[in-house]
Amino acid sequence: MVERAMLVERWYDLTRHILPGMAARQGWPIERDHCFMRVCLDEAVGAPWTDVVRRPAVHSMTPDQLAAAVGVAEAIVAQAGLLVPLNERSLERRRAARRLKVAHPVR
Repeated sequence: MVERAMLVERWYDLTRHILPGMAARQGWPIERDHCFMRVCLDEAVGAPWTDVVRRPAVHSMTPDQLAAAVGVAEAIVAQAGLLVPLNERSLERRRAARRLKVAHPVR
């Protein structure tokens, strides 16, 4: 459990402090912690995270999902140019999921 606690601590540090702190300097289109969480979680699970993981995500993710989300955030810190395409991919995944739900509503 210590490893999970360390991942959770790193997750919050990255998404609440480090990435938002980089946003203005980088001219990113997002700046709020929940936006960074969305981008990283969507990329980590390969879909809108809310379709895969219960809320609150950090407590519901498997250890592998949590490690993957932290890895995405770390990659953005290391390569700031990743943020914009990852954000666009996250938004497109969400638009596609919404279109699918409209086209095939659950009855």
